[in-house]
Amino acid sequence: MSRKQLARGGGDLGRLGTDDTGCVILHIDMDAFFVGVELLSRPELRGRPVVVGGRSGRGVVVSASYEAREYGVHAAMPVGRAMTLCPRAVLIPPSRGLYSAYSRQVFDIVARITADYTRVSIDEGYVDVSSALRRLGSPGRIATDLRAVIQQETGLTASIGAASTKVVAKLASARAKPDGLLVVPVDEVADFLRPMPVEALPGVGQSTQSGFARFGLRTIADLADADPSWVERTFGAHGRTLHGFAHGIDRRPLHSEPKDHSVSAERTFEDDVWDPAVLDTELLRLCDDVAGRLRAEGATARGVGLKYRLADFTTFSRSVTLPVPSDLPRDLHGALLPALRKLRASHRAGVRLLGVRAHDLASLAASGRQGSLFDIDSDGASSPGNRRHEDASAGAHDAQRALDDVRRRFGGDAITSASFLRKG
Repeated sequence: MSRKQLARGGGDLGRLGTDDTGCVILHIDMDAFFVGVELLSRPELRGRPVVVGGRSGRGVVVSASYEAREYGVHAAMPVGRAMTLCPRAVLIPPSRGLYSAYSRQVFDIVARITADYTRVSIDEGYVDVSSALRRLGSPGRIATDLRAVIQQETGLTASIGAASTKVVAKLASARAKPDGLLVVPVDEVADFLRPMPVEALPGVGQSTQSGFARFGLRTIADLADADPSWVERTFGAHGRTLHGFAHGIDRRPLHSEPKDHSVSAERTFEDDVWDPAVLDTELLRLCDDVAGRLRAEGATARGVGLKYRLADFTTFSRSVTLPVPSDLPRDLHGALLPALRKLRASHRAGVRLLGVRAHDLASLAASGRQGSLFDIDSDGASSPGNRRHEDASAGAHDAQRALDDVRRRFGGDAITSASFLRKG
């Protein structure tokens, strides 16, 4: 559901008290983050409907200003549909790298308060301010000051929810938007939650919502009042968790298990691609992009994945383990090319999207960039074949670094592979 729908469905917030005792969990959610970052360099667009998204006919909305959302525009919507709903909207293509830089700046500010925080996405995170209370004041005071410093130092606005658990804090930040703060007193959690639609709870997607609706569970109050044993029998462990959420109970730790970091890139084609040669070239282009970002992070990948989507949205994924960790486009491309050609041979249909993902990352120093075990002599010395491999690898790596330097100085298109140049 949209933020606007959520705001309409939660009862009278004016009845909530102001006691922030025990409300030590803050949920920070940046307001229309991608739009906000773009407007820093385009202040003349403030107050106007703005959409950040791809310019191609198949591009999707990354973010929309609140003025655009009034017309029904939302993230993940096709750009064509968004511009139909709001013809006056200004469309801005995403700026690569800019959003991560501002996200780091925001969470560097959070880190001044406490190290006990977790970033769950580029524009939101949770903070436990328990350890900062004696030094900085009450949770409400800390949240107020944090919002002010973020705006002062970045020019961006954040909404914050303060509560005793993560689930309530997240719902509170949604209700505070845009540019607001909402504290949900411990004793008034039920009054805050019960009027909301059940789909407001994190983890209630369309399928779960439909399942609840079959049994008449349409509000959080309906779910909270249901027999917990019946909910678990009917909806399993997920139902048990959601029943707890409906009571404001959330046993998830602040720091969840870290996800495997990866680097990815994908392209949605303006027209379905049938030509295998074009697909080969686009695969190389994506590998070049991903490899460049690996080098920028000082990382190598032990594995690579291919995303292959047909015109009817049928999507296939393939993963390959590299014989040697690498940050070179030729290695990523060579590993994925057989998978691409096999998929092409098995599915004679136009390709809508192609994507590449590098995963199982390690630092360049840790990876060692050594040759294969099978190129080592029995006495442990490198064989001539391995030395040639190492020399070639080092040369290729030096060449890529030189290309990186040129691109940083003169732009990404300053120098490129001849195979990327399309015939006029």
